[in-house]
Amino acid sequence: MTSSVVTQTKAGAQPAVKSHPLVTAEVLQAYQLSAHTDILPFGNGHINQTFLLKDGDKRLILQKINTAIFPSAQDLVQNALKIEQHLLAKKQQGLYGLEVLRQQAKADGSYLAGTAQDLRALQFIDNGSSIEVVENPAQAYAAALTFGQFAAALADFDASQLVTVLPDFHHLGMRFMQLKQAISADASGRLSQCQQLVDYCLAQQALVTELEQVCAALPLRVCHNDTKINNMLYSAQLQRGIAAIDLDTCMPGYWLFDFGDMVRTCCSPEPEDSLDTEAVRVRPEIFKALAEGYLTGLAGVISKAEKQSLLLGAKVMCLMIGIRFLADHLNGDRYFAIKRPNHNLQRAQNQIRLYQDLLKQEPTLAACFSE
Repeated sequence: MTSSVVTQTKAGAQPAVKSHPLVTAEVLQAYQLSAHTDILPFGNGHINQTFLLKDGDKRLILQKINTAIFPSAQDLVQNALKIEQHLLAKKQQGLYGLEVLRQQAKADGSYLAGTAQDLRALQFIDNGSSIEVVENPAQAYAAALTFGQFAAALADFDASQLVTVLPDFHHLGMRFMQLKQAISADASGRLSQCQQLVDYCLAQQALVTELEQVCAALPLRVCHNDTKINNMLYSAQLQRGIAAIDLDTCMPGYWLFDFGDMVRTCCSPEPEDSLDTEAVRVRPEIFKALAEGYLTGLAGVISKAEKQSLLLGAKVMCLMIGIRFLADHLNGDRYFAIKRPNHNLQRAQNQIRLYQDLLKQEPTLAACFSE
């Protein structure tokens, strides 16, 4: 959802400046940076504004947290600090081999800056780059292994200590309710053009009961909730992931959602908003690599019930995001930004196509989780 830590690869060729309306002299001073600090717009996140601050050899990532999405910047920082402290302790014990995303304190020991207290700084992680599109199974395996190791290190962390910053984020029943409200209102007069897709989605409501029954038997875990491949920093030299980043959506939940989001965002050879819906499919070799990587990262930690829930997570996430895109299309594109007419409808069609392909390939894909 956001891009918390980004590297030189994500910066592109954007020029540095010495001033910016958000990055005031007071903000620079608060994080002990000089007036000569270079300020570069950074990253490709759609929620928070992100900058790279370069002051000699010192580099920080500065973010303006979008409080329209995350009402409490303090909750985001406190969640991140709790995760950071737990992972650092694991790292010191030799139980966590990845880099740890760290919040940068101000000179006074607090973390938030700016007149609205919605700016926060993060320490820059060296020697990593972002992969934007999964090109092969090795990349998928690296991402899933990284997120699996991240989850495993937090398996003994009490997830209830984290504030739920986005209530009902993965509540499938509520998403169906929102779709039904959008259908009833038909605020933009678009229902007739997508009635067949609407009817198909409504026919999948049995998945709500199945999900509730499965989750009732699972332990509550810390979930990342945005496990796109570009939220892993990758070392080309080491040929592996070196950090899980973008922790803003870390909340209590179930690992099936994180695995499902990896499948949703990694398995198709087409982008999320492709105009070629017929080409959207689940690449079985990528799915297999994701399953192997995630289960390897969680080896010795994941329960049998959790392992058996992962394929359900893939179906749920594709269907749920498809429903959200479809409801937003019916509502007049109020939530997801669009760049062309019917953009959210096309996104919805692609997600449902992935869901249908998962159903088609389910017997084969289920073998990835057999004993």
